[in-house]
Amino acid sequence: MPKRKAAIAVGGVAALGAAALLLPNANASQDKDTAATGTARTLKATDATTLAAQLKQSLGGQFAGSYYDSAKQQLVVNAVGDGAAVARAKSAGAVVRQVENSTADLQSAAKTLRTKAAIPGTAWAVDPRTNKVIVSADSTVTGAKWDRLESTVAGLGSGTATLKKTAGTFKTFVSGGDAIFSQVQGGGVRCSLGFNVTASDGSPAFLTAGHCGVAAKQWSDSQTGQPIATVDQATFPGEGDFSLVKYDDPATEAPSEVNAGNGQVVAITQAAEATVGSTVFRMGSTTGLHDGQVTGLDATVNFQSETDPNGVDTVTGLIQTDVCAEPGDSGGSLFTQEGAAIGLTSGGSGDCTSGGETFFQPVTTALAATGATLGDGGAGAGAGAGGDQAGAGDQAGAGDQAGAGDQAGAGDQAGAGDQAGAGDQAGAGDQAGGDQIGGADDQAGAGAGAAQEQGAKHPHRNRQQGGTSSN
Repeated sequence: MPKRKAAIAVGGVAALGAAALLLPNANASQDKDTAATGTARTLKATDATTLAAQLKQSLGGQFAGSYYDSAKQQLVVNAVGDGAAVARAKSAGAVVRQVENSTADLQSAAKTLRTKAAIPGTAWAVDPRTNKVIVSADSTVTGAKWDRLESTVAGLGSGTATLKKTAGTFKTFVSGGDAIFSQVQGGGVRCSLGFNVTASDGSPAFLTAGHCGVAAKQWSDSQTGQPIATVDQATFPGEGDFSLVKYDDPATEAPSEVNAGNGQVVAITQAAEATVGSTVFRMGSTTGLHDGQVTGLDATVNFQSETDPNGVDTVTGLIQTDVCAEPGDSGGSLFTQEGAAIGLTSGGSGDCTSGGETFFQPVTTALAATGATLGDGGAGAGAGAGGDQAGAGDQAGAGDQAGAGDQAGAGDQAGAGDQAGAGDQAGAGDQAGGDQIGGADDQAGAGAGAAQEQGAKHPHRNRQQGGTSSN
């Protein structure tokens, strides 16, 4: 039987972010000479993530989150109090900022929100730049629900939490890199492949959104084709939104790369934690390549339940960004220009015309929970490419840097990535060939794509009934 190649390729690229241009050396290299003087160092985003993980451990209870100042290319670390540990953080090259709220304070605020305000259409995440929990409410949160949310946030204090309205409605986005399809009772479902991985038993597999894996068991790479992969594990709602889907043919070649459209690919060399302030890129089969910044970590999102009109699907431990997404983008790839896998598209609000915010499942957490390793799977791959990268997310203690690891009720999950232990690979992404991705103009109009052909309108999972998309 011939080997089947399952490359990550976008089904259709309809629109591209104007700034979506990856350059191989866009970030300045680390300035090693300033470390000894205590002066803030110039860092690449990946190096900032590694340093943040080290300082989190060094500062202990004094650590209250960190973020990357992309304009100055510096790591900013929040600290409660002063002392020798803070002095060491400064000497390591970080900008140290004294703040009022400790990690414990922010975790406590998030737990209060989970208890009193788990309302469909709401979300919250820690923003280390403001040292607060930022609470968002979509257009469906009105009347008594809004009053309840507003009262809860006010009770936390203006110095601890901030409430804001967001455009559109929070919902799950099904799609990602390659479009994947499944037939279920009542119609079809379309999602997107996130990253190819090697399952713990050595078989080739891929990661996608958990709500996709819950919706359907078998998946095809074409709308009318036979299934080529079967869901092995799926988590949604709860502590994450991820699925591990194994290819049915064990000889499937599953390269560790993201197709950025127009025949261009980015080699994925490691998994890494997100850092607030860093630039990230999302690929989706509906909207193509878009970029933006990470705005919060360990976010909690309360989606309206798709099975219970009065219910809520709460998902914790997510990455919050200002990257746009639209129906059909769920499960898709969030990555860096250095070739680090960051997340899987989960859900959000808005669109790629007016803008919006999108939440992503951290890849490091999904890998730790499923036992999979990032990298090539199938014939000849073995433990090679994927095995050595098993826990690049360990750089990662950075995921906890926002100070909200446990706050969303997903602390254990978020910490799972820390057990994988391959933080030494932090710089591997520098070899990733980010220059393989051309600018937005090169890819504009790259095809109508599966999403447009199906009239997809749901930002996460698409259901088609009689050729009409519905949620």
